[in-house]
Amino acid sequence: MVLAGAWAADLAVVQPKELAGQLAGHRATIVVLQVGPNVLYRSKHIPGAIYAGPANRPEGLEVLKAAAAKLPRDREIVLYCGCCPWDHCPNIRPALELMRQMGFTHVRALYVPDNFKADWIDQGYPVE
Repeated sequence: MVLAGAWAADLAVVQPKELAGQLAGHRATIVVLQVGPNVLYRSKHIPGAIYAGPANRPEGLEVLKAAAAKLPRDREIVLYCGCCPWDHCPNIRPALELMRQMGFTHVRALYVPDNFKADWIDQGYPVE
């Protein structure tokens, strides 16, 4: 799915329901990277997600770079944050840009319109 927007006319995204279904189907080939604040990750996160942020800071981008460094460049990767409404997220854009610069070709962002709690947890999707 591609959403049009002020900053992401060609941004590839995945809806929460779709990702939850893919993960439930044991698609072990998907790597999920959380690129938001560590407090959100420690609170609750998508099962199997790797903390790799926050991408709005240079040190967060270094964490993301290290987390992705050994992954195959054609690996299916989903980035998510969920700290705030989608249009105001300071982490998704820099994370996607870094992944593209690193040569990753199958990167999508989890579309979280409001926040992770409302759009994932409250919908009953799995967390750990």
